[in-house]
Amino acid sequence: MKKETFNIATIQATPVFMDLDATIDKACSLIKKAANKGAELVVFPEAFVPGYPDWVWHVPPGDMALNQDLYAMLLEQSVVIGSEQTDRLCEAAKEAGVYVVIGINEKNAQASGGSINNSLLFISPKGEIFGHHQKLIPTVAERMIWGYGDASTVTVYDTDMAKLGGLICWENYMPLVRYSLYAEGIELYMAPTYDEGETWNASMRHIAKEGRCFVTGCCMVLKKEDVLKKLPQLQSYYKDVGEFINKGNSLIVDPNGKVLAGPLNAKEGILMAEIDLHMLRGSKWNLDTAGHYARPDAFELTVRKRPAPIIREEVHGEDHIE
Repeated sequence: MKKETFNIATIQATPVFMDLDATIDKACSLIKKAANKGAELVVFPEAFVPGYPDWVWHVPPGDMALNQDLYAMLLEQSVVIGSEQTDRLCEAAKEAGVYVVIGINEKNAQASGGSINNSLLFISPKGEIFGHHQKLIPTVAERMIWGYGDASTVTVYDTDMAKLGGLICWENYMPLVRYSLYAEGIELYMAPTYDEGETWNASMRHIAKEGRCFVTGCCMVLKKEDVLKKLPQLQSYYKDVGEFINKGNSLIVDPNGKVLAGPLNAKEGILMAEIDLHMLRGSKWNLDTAGHYARPDAFELTVRKRPAPIIREEVHGEDHIE
């Protein structure tokens, strides 16, 4: 039987920029710290491991040599699912007895090994990866780094805690994708992001009320010195950037759109909030956008969840996905 109330933690932290193993170490430490505060679910920002490639907004695409060097570095530091690094995250979740949702740069090791996706991993208290989402469409300059996900990873996971799911940054502005999660009964909606703006936080409140779900907008905090310490060759491109590249402003919102914790501005920290599933159910009394407030007779949504692999082998008329 599911508990009616439990605590979640939203981690606003700075990765050890472009250092895979050191960032994994930091994530494992933060998982333990959040669990010690009473968290049963720990949520990390978008692309936390090994960090968000902020240079895409500063280095022009015409600087081919520099962009290729930066991409090669990120590829080397990206995460392979099933590797030692994900094993360590799983072990940390198991030792702490918590669910973990964490943003990663994911190397497509099952195909060319030369592409990267912006992904979320869902890890259980048993130390098992039970979910995996790839961002459907990178935003503007991000397309120079990340590939496209497909709808096979847009799903809600029915756990013994609650129904969990998530979308990454601006794919949360795709109404049909959001609606597909509402229709699957999402209760805890994770929105790891790199957007720190007021309009983003307003969107988090809107999504919580629209979907009648608890929402966490989880963002990293990043200073210019964090980037330039690792990549001094970018100094000229960051000369007009202030101390903070990203101030975070993470928050947690209830199903009525009320902010439960945050926004946390310009510092690292752990936001905690109590989740009350009774409130979630009651909030749908006057608005259930995928229930009594829907009109399936007038509007219909089709989601094509068939995976889209790089190679699909056909043998005797049957598809065999490699």
